Amino acid sequence: MTTVFNKPYASGKEFDYIRAAIDAEHLSGNGAFTKKCQAWLEITTGSRKALLTHSCTAALEMAAILANIGPGDEVIMPSFTFVSTANAFVLRGGVPVFVDIRPDTLNIDETKIEGAITPKTKAIAVVHYAGVGCEMDVIMDIASRHGLLVIEDAAQAIASTYKGRTLGAIGHFGALSFHETKNIISGEGGALLVNDARFVERAEIVWEKGTNRSQFFRGQVDKYTWVDIGSSFLPSEILAAFLWAQIENVDDITQQRLRLWNRYHRQLAVAEAKESIRRGVIPAGCTNNAHMYYILVRDQEMQRRILAALNAQGIQAVFHYVPLHSSPAGQRYARSHGALHVTDDVSRTLIRLPLWVGLQESDIDTISAAILRELDV
Repeated sequence: MTTVFNKPYASGKEFDYIRAAIDAEHLSGNGAFTKKCQAWLEITTGSRKALLTHSCTAALEMAAILANIGPGDEVIMPSFTFVSTANAFVLRGGVPVFVDIRPDTLNIDETKIEGAITPKTKAIAVVHYAGVGCEMDVIMDIASRHGLLVIEDAAQAIASTYKGRTLGAIGHFGALSFHETKNIISGEGGALLVNDARFVERAEIVWEKGTNRSQFFRGQVDKYTWVDIGSSFLPSEILAAFLWAQIENVDDITQQRLRLWNRYHRQLAVAEAKESIRRGVIPAGCTNNAHMYYILVRDQEMQRRILAALNAQGIQAVFHYVPLHSSPAGQRYARSHGALHVTDDVSRTLIRLPLWVGLQESDIDTISAAILRELDV
């Protein structure tokens, strides 16, 4: 029997809400369900404005437009991330500048950022890996002192906090993902959190294909027209309806995921005690949304051995990112500041384990036992 890496979860009301959206005869986006989702995001995060998008990639691309990234502008970011983090800025002519990550959280190493700043630097893009917060106090201080914008790639971080503040709502912009691999989903989907009042009005225009359409429907202008650059970033109302059913169950979903995460953590503690692996770290002041359970093993050979052993038993464990600085496009469009030793080591030693609502504790026990056997623990 195969234990899949991920299985999308439905709460039960998704189809009812999709039917309601169809019956309302408004499917193209920005209808009742879109407004409900956006209002919930604004209330729970404290964001000035939340705008649903058709993907987290789209949210990042909106952030790049709003940050006025242009040819030659530099954006400091980690290399250990998904391609969308960099692509959003490259599409505007920007240059990603990769710095190394921390060995504990695998987040951007905040001590490496300031040395990478040049007169061309426009922004810092941080990634909250596995839903665990970066050192945002330090990063925001650096940005403030150098006049930079901070864009949070919080794709994995829904319902996670840093020192009591919601991830994605600390920087100037935050991008969320509702892809089927995330904690709450709509198949594809995302949201842009606009946390600085200076950008709210323009964000809505960019979101509406560069028009002031939303202002028109609120009666603020007598007709709507093309006023800025933008694109079709809105998701359909069907996706928003699906997402609303998930949002209604976000607390239950998070608790179920945490139960599974904690069982992995207990079962694999013995391997860490014997220094055969290293488990994920949740720093003081950060909450864990149980987006992902990963381990770090001694070397790439052990990574390959464990992945092969698990897959031979029908367990779909996987590695994660190929670092962007080592990719063909990364070498063409970006540059690195300093050595990226931690990034390279992590990419060769990280293993992600199945984690989804509906996975049984007995499955966790089987997976953990297989890993311990391979480690001879």
